[in-house]
Amino acid sequence: MTFSKLLGFLLVAANAPFGRLAPQSAPPSVFGYSDFSAEAKIEQEFLSVPDAKLAGEELKTLTSAPHMAATPEDHKTADYVAQKFRAAGLETEIVPYRVLLNWPKVVRVEAYGANGGQLMTGPTREHVDGDPYQDDPRVVMPFNGSSGSGDVTGEVVYANYGRLEDFNELAAQHIDLHGKIVIARYGGNFRGVKVFIAEQRGAAGVLIYSDPQDDGYYKGDPWPDGPWRPETGVQRGSVQYLFRYPGDPQTPGVASTPDLPDSAREPADNTGDQPHIVSIPLSYHDAAPILQALKGPGVPQGWQGALSFRYHLGPGGVKVHLVSQQDYQVRTIWDVIGKIKGSQLPDEWVVTGNHRDAWVYGAVDPNSGTAAMLEEVHGVGALLRQGWRPKRSMLFCSWDAEEEGLIGSTEWVEQYAKPLENAVAYFNVDVAVSGPDFSAAAVPSLKQFIRELTRDVPSPKGDTVYEQWKRNRAAADEHRGSNAPPMDNNDVHVGDLGSGSDFTPFLQHVGVPSTDIGSGGPYGVYHSAFDDFAWFTANADPRFVYLQEMARVLGLEGIRMADTDVLPYDYVTYAREIAAYLEGAQKKAVDLKLSSLDFGPAHEAASRFLAAAEKAHALQAAPQGDPAALNRALRQTEADFISATGLPNRPWYKHLIYAPGEYTGYAAVVIPGVNEAIDAHDEALAAQQLTALEQALDRATQTLDAAR
Repeated sequence: MTFSKLLGFLLVAANAPFGRLAPQSAPPSVFGYSDFSAEAKIEQEFLSVPDAKLAGEELKTLTSAPHMAATPEDHKTADYVAQKFRAAGLETEIVPYRVLLNWPKVVRVEAYGANGGQLMTGPTREHVDGDPYQDDPRVVMPFNGSSGSGDVTGEVVYANYGRLEDFNELAAQHIDLHGKIVIARYGGNFRGVKVFIAEQRGAAGVLIYSDPQDDGYYKGDPWPDGPWRPETGVQRGSVQYLFRYPGDPQTPGVASTPDLPDSAREPADNTGDQPHIVSIPLSYHDAAPILQALKGPGVPQGWQGALSFRYHLGPGGVKVHLVSQQDYQVRTIWDVIGKIKGSQLPDEWVVTGNHRDAWVYGAVDPNSGTAAMLEEVHGVGALLRQGWRPKRSMLFCSWDAEEEGLIGSTEWVEQYAKPLENAVAYFNVDVAVSGPDFSAAAVPSLKQFIRELTRDVPSPKGDTVYEQWKRNRAAADEHRGSNAPPMDNNDVHVGDLGSGSDFTPFLQHVGVPSTDIGSGGPYGVYHSAFDDFAWFTANADPRFVYLQEMARVLGLEGIRMADTDVLPYDYVTYAREIAAYLEGAQKKAVDLKLSSLDFGPAHEAASRFLAAAEKAHALQAAPQGDPAALNRALRQTEADFISATGLPNRPWYKHLIYAPGEYTGYAAVVIPGVNEAIDAHDEALAAQQLTALEQALDRATQTLDAAR
């Protein structure tokens, strides 16, 4: 019987999570450990502790009130998390930052038909029959973080999903956007990209609505009869130009600590990552009268949504008046940091993180992740009481103001960039549970690490998380997709890291190897007032067993990495994926007739890196003597992909292999400097970026070749 199956039998008591595990007779060989016997017992002890019932109680507490970043209710959740950390034995502090945030004062949308009659006024209050949380007066009105202020009126143009190709189609049809109000539906890219392109094309404002085709009745029964978005449901969200840089808009690259002088801050009205035009989110209840009155050509194939009339592009038939008065102030946010000092390698950090703030209640996003992390900490605390100490230091981080632009995590990373050079991993969880289907994304060096450890975590469905994941492997991680070509293997899919969550500053700014995990399902109430405890218990996880599962996976990531003898990075897979990325970029360049680009040196550098990775892998499997030097080389290799000058036009992003796309926002663009230069038909820049990539690969090769 394998260790995984043993755990599957012995941990089926999901409703009695404190049950002890029988010792195993033959622990498996685990990559990174010379002898896994002692660690196997520690992991069995940990896996028996996270409690489904407690996770549900923690989630209910965390979602008892709306808690947008910097509000008093947000501070109460910080105090709650800090108390839980301290109770588990963690050295804990609440870390404040002062950051620029907008809160809405007035948000109004008025639509008028061709005869001047009023078609609608909104945004309409979110409401369904029977939701017990929707009427709390602290529920913030629908608005967009980072929206511009203004009072504008204009004709309307429909832009489908607001992707670059959608705006280019409008241009091809000679539809001028100057002074117009663009209406686009959610999906296809990050909402900030929709606003960015609209602003580039001269639009005066943007309305972003949720089409029922994408997350409403077209998918299934809407809340409260099912999990999908009801008629008045609105997706709030930030429209910060995240692809330029995340964090406090006024302090790119600098931590916005309370003692930072105002003179060090950029002017609030002239930052590099904020829109200048108005943007407002809408429900399909409010969008329907605008779209139905719109004239002009019928929409192209693929642009028709699920509302019960023919969509048109405009302009003509309707004008919209937008009022947006945003209160921009420097406000205080609160990260919570808990630490266990490592017994042997205290300067090497294993960091786990989840954000805590929400647009409203945030039962799925993010507090399913917070509850899972609290139960992970509960399990780690039980080990501490038994006398265990991790070899490396473990940090547990509850980030604030993620929703506004990954702010709490970014400021902390900017403050601690130097010690993070020794951090061996960052493990992220955000939308932890919206259903039963496990998924993960990671740097290639940690993809096999994720696969292996999920073999040792029981699934509520029986068997293990890995086996259930494999059965559902066709379901991809669409939220954080990638332009990477699919790898030719039959294993579970581990996605690539783009952006949209707190791994971004760790990986893409300072080069810490990172992962992101979640458990998904039908989820139509994202960023709405209906993402509450009632929806969660009706649709996502009624018995909280998937919260328990996620706590176990997250904890096993941290414990196994903290105790490992040799860092279990897989650079062979990394090298092969980079080679595939280069092949994809070269094919695209040929298709676009960019004939002067020479991919030969980069391909050769990738081959050298693969050879070095294979040698390093052999050393990892059978290390000789003290592995300290080998571990330093393995950790440095990821850092070798960091460019001191950063990516073209967005130097905050420094990773040469992964970045959020300029025109996707969430989804990863692989070898971004090369691919985005090719997309822009800029052969000179593409050549320069190929050289930078070749040099990074050679740095990584030299680092691995020197490993002993």
